[in-house]
Amino acid sequence: MSILNYPGRCACGEVRYHLTSTPLIVHACHCRMCQRLSGSSNAINALIEADKVQLLDGKTQDILAATPSGAGQLITRCHTCQVAVWSEYRSFSRRYGARIRFVRAGTLDQPETFPPDVHIFTESMQPHRQPSDGKPQFPAFYDVKKVWTSGNQHRLQQAKARHTQA
Repeated sequence: MSILNYPGRCACGEVRYHLTSTPLIVHACHCRMCQRLSGSSNAINALIEADKVQLLDGKTQDILAATPSGAGQLITRCHTCQVAVWSEYRSFSRRYGARIRFVRAGTLDQPETFPPDVHIFTESMQPHRQPSDGKPQFPAFYDVKKVWTSGNQHRLQQAKARHTQA
């Protein structure tokens, strides 16, 4: 079996990483927090098991940021340029029992490889940013069991098993 390699890096290039698998799903998140943190109309996050994100180089720092759920998100940033390369949302991890990273797709060397599968938190979408990609849209979050493929739901269960064994 070959290992996939999807490289990425921060803006200054000090932090380099790669994904060893395709994402479980890719979100275009239009919540106010993602708008504020990205300085844009939305963030594109590739959700993937934490153990399938390998840091190759550089020093990172984790910052706990508040979230509307109150659980917080741990944002991993380059120590030098402060670009966020991924996050772990505590509410998602608690709900599904697995460590899932939300990799900032814009930090991938080829971000076009993983376009959004869904648009979430469209209730706060900027009026000028109406997507025309035909992807499903949800006013808030969604039910993973109804949206994710059965294969990716299985991967989530495997990640949960690995997390509880650790």
